[in-house]
Amino acid sequence: MVARRKVAVVGVALSDCGRVADATPYALHAQAARRALADAGLDRSLVDGFASAGLGTLAPVEVAEYLGLRPTWVDSTSVGGSTWEVMAAHAADAIAAGHARVVLLAYGSTARADVRAGRRTGTLSFGTRGPLQFEVPYGHTLIAKYAMAARRHMIEFGTTIEQLAEVAVQARANAALNPEAMFRTPVTVDEVLAGPVIADPFTKLHCCVRSDGGAAVLLAAEEYVPDCRTPPVWVLGSGEHVSHAAMSGWADFTVSPAAVSGRLAFERAGVRPDEMDFAEIYDAFTYMTLVTLEDLGFCGKGEGGAFVEKGRLRVGGGGLPVNTDGGGLSAQHPGMRGLFLLVEAVRQLRGEAGERQVRRGADGALPRLGVASGTGGWFCSSGTVVLGAG
Repeated sequence: MVARRKVAVVGVALSDCGRVADATPYALHAQAARRALADAGLDRSLVDGFASAGLGTLAPVEVAEYLGLRPTWVDSTSVGGSTWEVMAAHAADAIAAGHARVVLLAYGSTARADVRAGRRTGTLSFGTRGPLQFEVPYGHTLIAKYAMAARRHMIEFGTTIEQLAEVAVQARANAALNPEAMFRTPVTVDEVLAGPVIADPFTKLHCCVRSDGGAAVLLAAEEYVPDCRTPPVWVLGSGEHVSHAAMSGWADFTVSPAAVSGRLAFERAGVRPDEMDFAEIYDAFTYMTLVTLEDLGFCGKGEGGAFVEKGRLRVGGGGLPVNTDGGGLSAQHPGMRGLFLLVEAVRQLRGEAGERQVRRGADGALPRLGVASGTGGWFCSSGTVVLGAG
């Protein structure tokens, strides 16, 4: 039996993000990929694996060709926002098994620019076929599904709208420390509550921003780590899970698929949730952060509302720093944002996060462990990756 190789993230980068009106999605893929390769200090010729989703008819084929790659291992798994955590897990498995040596994950989107230019509408449609045909005629939009789940949690556990608003307030506080964040001006709970209602109980600031942008992550086998210019961040464990296609098939609106993917990731990494120094969590809406914190085991079921109070999610807040870059609620959200979670987690573990750098202990040491957990669809899928500093 061939020994499995250790796998590290050796390069991460973002493309230009926020308001990018003069680039195509392909160009954003390429910009992020070039920057990630430069970050790692590895030659492009070593890349024999490529993963991408969300662009083109044959996503990994078209984007790889644009990037000048001819990979012998590819992945186009598309499960919404959790796509990139799932892809990272697949890539790590492939590298560990010897099927690839260096794998590039790349994403780019001009979601904001496309709406402003009239190339698409502001409403995301997943079509009307299959199970969705039973919901679409009744106007059950994507945001309405998240709002309905949030309302169920409020009824079931007494979670308040003020507690949900705290998630947005603290995300903005973290974004204020991030020069790359799209929105950095602090907000208050009252300001979140006073915004226009988008889907009850969500007002505007309960919802993610719409931006342009791209990201790239480079994973490599352990033997290439000495050749890299950056310290490795090791992939310690991962988990993935799919839950339901239609809301009518979701057994419990207060339990996300992260309850399974998180448990698997922590078990496989051999660590506990309470050992994490920070968490990067998919946050298209405030409720996603709250319920994912519960399902990853950072607090008990129904205790998420109390957990997010008193600044516990802020960098330097004395609790568990969450979405340290400002997250999708304030930093950027060009679509399937899961790859941005991995980029931020790696930057934190390498000590490259600037003002928003997480510190642990009385001596202010750099973090040693972090978790990135992406959610896809309307809580339909989840991918969780545990990462450790080199």
